[in-house]
Amino acid sequence: MTALKDRLARLIAASGPITVADYMATCLFDPDAGYYTTREPFGAAGDFTTAPEISQMFGELLAVWAWSAWAALGKPVPSVLAEIGPGRGTLMADMLRTLGRLDPSFVTLARVAMVEASPRLVEIQKAKLASGRAKPTWFADIASLPSLPLVIVGNELFDALPVRQFVKTPLGWCERMVALDEAGELTFGVGAAGIDPALLPRAANEAPDGAIFEAAPAREALMDEIAARIARHGGAGLFIDYGHVQPGLGDTLQAVRAHAFDEVLANPGAADLTSHVDFAALAEVARTHGLSARMMTQGQFLLGMGLLERAGALGERADEATRKRLQTEAERLAGPDAMGSLFKVLMIAPQGVSLPPFETAD
Repeated sequence: MTALKDRLARLIAASGPITVADYMATCLFDPDAGYYTTREPFGAAGDFTTAPEISQMFGELLAVWAWSAWAALGKPVPSVLAEIGPGRGTLMADMLRTLGRLDPSFVTLARVAMVEASPRLVEIQKAKLASGRAKPTWFADIASLPSLPLVIVGNELFDALPVRQFVKTPLGWCERMVALDEAGELTFGVGAAGIDPALLPRAANEAPDGAIFEAAPAREALMDEIAARIARHGGAGLFIDYGHVQPGLGDTLQAVRAHAFDEVLANPGAADLTSHVDFAALAEVARTHGLSARMMTQGQFLLGMGLLERAGALGERADEATRKRLQTEAERLAGPDAMGSLFKVLMIAPQGVSLPPFETAD
């Protein structure tokens, strides 16, 4: 039993069941025992590997997109180039290196911002970016950013924000809770009935008992804050995560530990907890601010941005082992049986701003 699991069990025994969202938030962000506040989750030695850690090509292509956004906005000066949830800083390091070759003026004129709430990760990011030409500034939240045109990227950000779950019962839709069983172990339970029918997808009306619906107000609140800032000051945003583009039913909450799936309630604070992102909900939030919101798969995005061409250029003068590695990286990032289909990309921008490769996307 982890120390956090023991503490949660004592809390529930004393005060009653907690929501799935509260359980997820505590497991991930508890100051003393939370997963992201106390552990190094990234890379082969951690619990999962993100796209920037797989290949430099990912960050290079996002850099091209960021420059295209800045250019489409009229190259405003001053402006902010930001990453939210930057992990170890690998993505921004690759982006800044690429931008330095593509257009050094962008790196020198833009204010580079890292939006990171974890002091531990801030120190890792500072070490990673210490030697570059750009001198980033760190901010704890979106509200702290300068009131300037904003080009912002976020990779695997929204999936880690807490999600609420509702379960269909004979009494109607009830909030799913984390409770204790007779042996004092964590288990899922059901709270009081009551959910705004407007939140439910069409399939909810015919859903059988036991069906689960997920809602993520914390994710929508963050998108609302970002979209409001872009609508007010100008800019564009690109957000990549795993999830679905149409709302539906299903339990997508999962735990990952040492690159393998774990039981969601087994190791609080010692395993990563995520759930699929409802991109349709995030896009609708952006549209309420008058922005354009377009979506495609990660595979479509990377191929549209020139992934294969970049892999070919890197491998042109390389040995056979390097070319095979580049091919494997490209397939992992964009292949339909790997990250290419599961991961989606959401782009938000002012109406009328055309950005690659979304020119013809819905």
